[in-house]
Amino acid sequence: MNAKTNSTSLVTPVRAVSVLALGAALGLGQVAPLAAQDTAVTPETEAQTMADAPDATRPLTFADLAEQVSPAVVNITTSTMVSAPAGPQGIVPEGSPFEEFFRDFQNRGDSAPRRSSALGSGFVISADGYVVTNNHVIDGADEINIEFFSGKTLKAEVVGTDASTDIALLKVEGEDLPYVEFGDSTGQGARVGDWVMAMGNPLGQGFSVSAGIVSARGRALSGTYDDYIQTDAAINRGNSGGPLFNMSGEVIGVNTAILSPNGGSIGIGFAMSSDVVTEVVGQLQEFGETRRGWLGVRIQDVTPDMVEAIEGLEGAAGALVTDVPEGPAMEAGMEAGDVIVSFDGNEVPDTRDLVRMVGRAPVGEEVPVTVLRDGEMVELAVTLGRREDAESAVPASAQGSGEGAETEMFGLSLSELTPELRQQLDLAEDAEGLVVTDVDPASDAAEKGVAAGDVITEAGQQPVASVADFEARVEEAREAGRKSLLLLVRRAGDPRFVALGLEDTAE
Repeated sequence: MNAKTNSTSLVTPVRAVSVLALGAALGLGQVAPLAAQDTAVTPETEAQTMADAPDATRPLTFADLAEQVSPAVVNITTSTMVSAPAGPQGIVPEGSPFEEFFRDFQNRGDSAPRRSSALGSGFVISADGYVVTNNHVIDGADEINIEFFSGKTLKAEVVGTDASTDIALLKVEGEDLPYVEFGDSTGQGARVGDWVMAMGNPLGQGFSVSAGIVSARGRALSGTYDDYIQTDAAINRGNSGGPLFNMSGEVIGVNTAILSPNGGSIGIGFAMSSDVVTEVVGQLQEFGETRRGWLGVRIQDVTPDMVEAIEGLEGAAGALVTDVPEGPAMEAGMEAGDVIVSFDGNEVPDTRDLVRMVGRAPVGEEVPVTVLRDGEMVELAVTLGRREDAESAVPASAQGSGEGAETEMFGLSLSELTPELRQQLDLAEDAEGLVVTDVDPASDAAEKGVAAGDVITEAGQQPVASVADFEARVEEAREAGRKSLLLLVRRAGDPRFVALGLEDTAE
């Protein structure tokens, strides 16, 4: 698994998704315009290049484009001091009579700190030397070197990083450096089916070019702010941080990950979209860190089966508020059970979009938010906090109490909370609600993830502290002609709403 030297290792896949840096896993904004020298790409030269082709949408060659943008693409080498045995570790079968001997022999090896290197890719975005790459390429590095296509090498310093989007901004000392600009990754600049070209340092082989198309847009892997372009252009380890170009020579993505069973390219690569990257780069340039807006609520998507249970809701859209801890939303009067339908004048399709809207909004700005509450639209004005400051805070969770009565509904065995149950479930002394003691595996509740040990604190968007409260909420929903009842279910302090069909309850 070594590339070029024994001290340069390959990043191993994390489950099915691999990051692309070559080496131990070591990460956004406004961007300067394209082309500072005659070696950089300009829209005019690229337009002429494409005009020479019989069909601009089907290039006969990528050679002109590769030649024009390659001066702005860089190889990145990082080094880090690590403490590990210097020699290779032998492979001895477990239970072998030599197992203990080899273990003792290996333990006598030199474990003094040594320097380990890793490789990745990047690209220059300004004439004065700002370089974009992936956070995992440079994370933990104590020395970073940038190699240009011409062979020139410069030392780089970290300006700022953002682990949430896996983007890092570096700076080298230089003047009139060739550079490229970002393009539109959401509109006509990156349509599904458009040609794209990837450049980077795959497997440490040096500057390489691969081509393909935009396979899909708006892909999410695991991050809160994921907005990946999927491409079938060959991307491998070592390509991390390299650019994905459109046919105008604009960067529409930063190559970040691949989906692969073996760590190599199978035509499913992911590049973080330029629209996300440019926002982060601008903040890193200005502040050296990201500053995202924070609303201060816990939310979940509205599902089709919840529509019947929430008065006034016309479709499965918006973000359902499950909890409002202390923060901006609480100060503005938002409540659990509200459905956020509009943020800063923009409709909210789902939780993913809301999180992005809030993150892009300026910290400290008062933003209008429309929520659906008890069948009516309520206008709120929320002054946003800063997400980075709030992430380290520990939210307080509270639930409900009871006395010990039991009931069975929805395929659930429910019991009022007792002091013993509160202690067993590690709940607050004044916690209220009904604890789920058993779940019928064939029930709708089981299918929707309700499990023994969960605590139901609301039914029909009203608190429940007893079996009588719960039965009253069921009857009220029936009388209102509802087909389902919305429950607020907490597990280990984390709340979520579940809509259960009323046909599952006994008359």
